Amino acid sequence: MEETASFNPVQQLNRRLYAMRNGIVADTLRRAGCPFKIIFGLNLPQLVDIANDTPKSVELAEQMWFDTVKRENMLIAPMLMPKEDMTVERARRWVSIVPSAEVADILCHRLLRHCDFALTLASEMSESDKTMDRYLAVRLMFNLVSKYPQEALKIARKEMTRNDRFTSMVAHGLEDEAKFILGD
Repeated sequence: MEETASFNPVQQLNRRLYAMRNGIVADTLRRAGCPFKIIFGLNLPQLVDIANDTPKSVELAEQMWFDTVKRENMLIAPMLMPKEDMTVERARRWVSIVPSAEVADILCHRLLRHCDFALTLASEMSESDKTMDRYLAVRLMFNLVSKYPQEALKIARKEMTRNDRFTSMVAHGLEDEAKFILGD
């Protein structure tokens, strides 16, 4: 541990991520069109383990989130943000740069669903002209559907009318889940 004492928290975290890189997974993600310049190829359980060993901090989470070059940095950032420190303004800033469905899914599941303003944010994003914002709205509602099935159904159906290839399947799944909960 003495060796890492001279590194700041971001450097220490990046060293851990680098040490666990998986070239086969990274190459597969690149070929599949993953939008990041640097991909270490870590899987979600590895990221969760690292996040669990890392002290939560707004500063560290924000530094990782806004390093949009590295896949793993954006994936681990929602796990490092103290939930009580995520504000609606900060959430809007984070949402504005989400580059992929993978990042959106982890952001919604690991962080945004725990925020008091999650339903408001999902409703707001569902009105956007940006496909990624609407995808985020639908994915966030998947995490909230048991609590707000009527709202989830409304957002799903509205998104389904857009016939967007990126959001259509997820919106149909959300509609099915909401209808099941409502007993329809």
